[in-house]
Order: sequence, then structure tokens, then C-alpha cells
Amino acid sequence: MEVRRITKPVTDETIHKMTDLMMEQMSQLSHPISFDSLKQTITEACNDYSQAEFFIAQEGEEIVGCAFLNKGISLDKGGSYIWLNDLYVKLDYRQQGIAKKILLKVLYWAEQEQFKGIELETGINNEATKRLYNALGFYDIISKRYGRQL
Repeated sequence: MEVRRITKPVTDETIHKMTDLMMEQMSQLSHPISFDSLKQTITEACNDYSQAEFFIAQEGEEIVGCAFLNKGISLDKGGSYIWLNDLYVKLDYRQQGIAKKILLKVLYWAEQEQFKGIELETGINNEATKRLYNALGFYDIISKRYGRQL
């Protein structure tokens, strides 16, 4: 099992494999999105000008887990921080510590790059994920997130 940060430029084959993986996640979350639309979004995130990053867990040629994050600037953190958009592991590969390995790789990279912090959100009832985040030093931030489609 190899866990690594995807370096840009990203090959079409890797983008296709990441799209396959993330389609599985979108399906589980009941997010209606087409393969082509998701692939276009992942392609945009992989462009050199993008502030997005991907970390993957790969078993042979298969991508079995992925973290998708964006880099930002925070006034209250006093500098650069990371918003972890997604952390996903294929169903058949769960309960093997893969999500933890990916997250540890992200944390190590973020410390080396001198980011000030990482934020994310998870489902209220997602106890396994909350245990993982708490075990790695994450803590609850009391807030209400809002959104609007444009």
C-alpha cells in the first residue's frame, strides 16, 4: 500500500481512477452527479493554478482511498490553512487503517509546508470518522455551516 500526494500535472489515467473512486463516494452520499461532471471538477482541481491537492492510497494500480483538500488563507489562524473537503476509502478496503494513513500523510505534509491548521466537517452521526479525527488531535469547532448554489 502506497500513500502519496499527487503531483501536478496529473495524468488522464490518474484523473479517471480518482473519478471512479469519488463516484463511489458520491453514490453513497446520494449526491446526484454524472461521471463526466465529476471528472471535469477533478481535472480542474488538478490544474497547476488550482489550490487543491489530492493524496491517494494505492494498492497496485488501484486507487483505494483519497483525500481532497484546498489551501486557503485564514485571518483567525494567522496564515495558510487547509480545508479537508473529502476523505474516502473504498468499501472493500475499510477497517484497515487506510484513512488514518492518508490523514497522517496529509498532516506531515501540512506541517512541512508550515500550514497553520486543518479544518473539516463530518456527519453528526459518523462516529468512526469522529474517533479517527479525535485520535489524531482534531477537536470540535462549534459552528453552523451555510451554503448556496450559484
